[in-house]
Amino acid sequence: MKKLGIKSESIVLLINTPADYFQLLEADISGQSAKKNDIPDFIHLFVKHKNEFEAAMKNLKPLIKKNPSLSIWVSWYKKAAVRLSQGKLSTDLTEDVIRDYALKNDLVDVKVCAVSDIWSGLKLVVPLAKR
Repeated sequence: MKKLGIKSESIVLLINTPADYFQLLEADISGQSAKKNDIPDFIHLFVKHKNEFEAAMKNLKPLIKKNPSLSIWVSWYKKAAVRLSQGKLSTDLTEDVIRDYALKNDLVDVKVCAVSDIWSGLKLVVPLAKR
């Protein structure tokens, strides 16, 4: 939780999380999960392909407008994990693709981290000047 900046009072929305997500974070955030009409403070989006990423981000735009202080972590397969998987994992998504999309859509990246052995993460936020 600390690695990604999830606070105990955060309302969390998880999208496309892998089955072992809670083991990866070594945490249980079920009490913080966003309900149907909640406006989250924190979103963690897992995506494998560029078109999946762009569609998900388009769907998140209303939440970003409602909470411009929202933190969005986007996770995608690491290049090394794709190479080592011998074709089991595939992606056309990279840090640069995510960053380019963010900049074109009034977001900036502020942090990158290894979420796990196979997932990277990039944190996107609305720039302070636009909040």
